[in-house]
Amino acid sequence: MDQLGTRERGVPTDGPLAGLRFAVKDNLDVAGLPTTGACPALADRVAERDAEAVRRLAAAGAVPVGKTNMDQFATGLVGTRSPYGACHSVASRDHVSGGSSSGSAVAVASGQVPLALGTDTAGSGRVPAAFNGIVGIKPTRGLVSTRGLMPACRSLDCVTTFTRTVAEGRAALAVLAGYDDEDPWSRAAPAVPPAGVAAEARVVGVPAGPLDLDPAHEAAWKRAVDRAHEVADVVVEVDVTAFLAAARLLYEGPWPAERYAAFGALLTPDGPHLDPTVRAIALAGRGVTGEEVFTGLDRLATLRRRGEAVWWDVDALLLPVTPGHPTLAKVTADPVGVNARLGTYTNFVNLLDLAAVAVPAGERDDGLPFGVQFVGPAFADGPLLDLASRWCGEPDVRPAPRPGRTLLAVAGAHLSGLPLNGQLVSLGGRLHRRARTGPGYRLYRLPTAGVPRPGLAATTDGPTSGIAVEVWDLPDQGVGALLGSIPPPLGLGTVALADGTCVTGFMTAEGGLRGAEDITQFGGWRAYLTTNQTTT
Repeated sequence: MDQLGTRERGVPTDGPLAGLRFAVKDNLDVAGLPTTGACPALADRVAERDAEAVRRLAAAGAVPVGKTNMDQFATGLVGTRSPYGACHSVASRDHVSGGSSSGSAVAVASGQVPLALGTDTAGSGRVPAAFNGIVGIKPTRGLVSTRGLMPACRSLDCVTTFTRTVAEGRAALAVLAGYDDEDPWSRAAPAVPPAGVAAEARVVGVPAGPLDLDPAHEAAWKRAVDRAHEVADVVVEVDVTAFLAAARLLYEGPWPAERYAAFGALLTPDGPHLDPTVRAIALAGRGVTGEEVFTGLDRLATLRRRGEAVWWDVDALLLPVTPGHPTLAKVTADPVGVNARLGTYTNFVNLLDLAAVAVPAGERDDGLPFGVQFVGPAFADGPLLDLASRWCGEPDVRPAPRPGRTLLAVAGAHLSGLPLNGQLVSLGGRLHRRARTGPGYRLYRLPTAGVPRPGLAATTDGPTSGIAVEVWDLPDQGVGALLGSIPPPLGLGTVALADGTCVTGFMTAEGGLRGAEDITQFGGWRAYLTTNQTTT
């Protein structure tokens, strides 16, 4: 780690991060130090001012203490593509550290600093976190300013954090996040979460079917899935085919052209200051045509739409960060192939505009760290961090219920994205969490005209698995206004949820089920609509 020394920065002593030492990946500007991107030819490129992310931390009292090694020009997931030397995992000198934020992850994992900044375009903040047993937060694109960052793929780049706990990462993100009008890629977090983003992440999706994992990773992954059942209220299997197909686009599609646009001018003339693999990858972007760019964008849009349905059913995806943990020798033997495989479960996140956090998940049977990631929609950063905290056994930070508001369970046409959901939104409602009822409930399609609607009924023979519902947080007066719009045989009653809590919810008395179709076997109204291709 390149040391800053005792240079006075004049940081405040009373800020929320007062005295916190942090390291900075060498593609982010720190005033007075070179920003090389791991290219020695740029050693005289001294930054005149801090990157916005560095400035925000310093303004909160944190103290930058040095720059860290990285895969050159942030092009790599291995941590070996640097003329300054390869990094290795803190757990094994024979295994890669992961990259491209290699030095930042190692600095935190080895105890040199409690916080380090990295970046993540294809997984560069999550892979090294997983390989070193620490927490890596990759926020929603644009939530943290990238001004002062040497770009890799400008449209995908994110500034990330490495810490040993979720709480430390959350504190840093609270300082880092914020709209920057000098950064054209900056986005302000919406005052109201986007549709489908719940205040609490309680339903976790895991991939249906086998994954491409090395044997030691496979065993650790099975243990992680078992752990998910302890942390989440509900764990469901989901189809991740579209996400994995999007991941392959990053290098099989036109995006190498964006890397060439970012730093292609630095790749000639060739010399020992350039990593040959990085140079070859970026130079390949010169030949990408406009037709290929728009074909790739269209393909990505198709995959994004195909994957959107997942977010109506789950709050977060649980995935391994990587398929395995390669040795330095294997990377030397196959630098492109091994690196490409490492991005199997990370490459898609920024392409599809998602948020993610990597967390430790114990050790493999050989003692190497194993990491998983929680992935969610854009601006679901808060709920993902809450979920990550529970995973890591840290204190639960869920907000206390607000007075003057009611939690309301909905099971049908008022679900997110369905025809009557706008009523809840217009009444000041916000999605609180996804859940399932407790046992003893059945679901019916009611014989009503107009918008198709189901009826949830308490019975003595309902399945133990429960029925999928959404719990909405509404002002009390909003619930009162809603009462007048509820047609018979629907009404409001008490719904017992799988976690043992009870909330107000839409219910149907048994006497109102004459002529109704029992659709309990589908497990929820949305699954019924999908299976029956019902137009709503």
